[in-house]
Amino acid sequence: MEPERLQKVLAASGVGSRREMEEWINNGWVTVNGKTAQLGDKVTPDDHVTVKGSIIKLKWADRLPRIILYYKQEGEIVSRDDPQGRVSIFDRLPQAASSRWVAIGRLDINTSGLLILTTSGELVQRFAHPSFEVEREYAVRVLGGLTGEQMRVLTEEGVMLEDGLAKVERIREQGGEGANKWYNVVIKEGRNREVRRIFESQGLTVSRLVRVGFGPIGLPNRLKRGQFYELNPAEVANILKWAEMLLPGEYRRKKA
Repeated sequence: MEPERLQKVLAASGVGSRREMEEWINNGWVTVNGKTAQLGDKVTPDDHVTVKGSIIKLKWADRLPRIILYYKQEGEIVSRDDPQGRVSIFDRLPQAASSRWVAIGRLDINTSGLLILTTSGELVQRFAHPSFEVEREYAVRVLGGLTGEQMRVLTEEGVMLEDGLAKVERIREQGGEGANKWYNVVIKEGRNREVRRIFESQGLTVSRLVRVGFGPIGLPNRLKRGQFYELNPAEVANILKWAEMLLPGEYRRKKA
């Protein structure tokens, strides 16, 4: 088996995030075969690794996870159980065999668009954890419009919401009809109803919200509402490379 970067293997083994592992290696808390590890070291399954004196059982990828893209419709919930009996997106998905689908982030009941589901808990963490600052892209329709000054404030200063400062990475007007205007908005967080609350802070109400991109994945044009598409192995391998996750040997040896 080809060697892999130490911090990547430790993260895949559940010791901590990749960034945490890099800090721990720099702090001298990690050893490989009895020697203090250095950032950039690579390991194989035959190596003996300790973290803060504890022996670590290293995990290696033996197969690819599964990834599905689903075009969520308004009125659907991202939960398996609902006392109110509302329609769940999980009712529309295929079985995940010996595993189960986990949604990467959520969309509220009134939001539609791209929802990514996977069988990999590590991939969920890589997409959704705030420390990775993965971009979320939305198409937003509002009644009325933002002024140039409001757009500047949202992107440069941010606005204070009840749960802290919220800032827009990018925003641009996308046209519209009558009093309705569309905007393309990119943020790096996934707080509850964040996009809606950002516009509400400017005196505007969102009448439609569609997620069109999440990290390296965009909502496929061919995908209709309520439909799903499962990524093929090469596409999954590309996503894992973007996430800097471990790949089974056959996918490490070729370009995905």
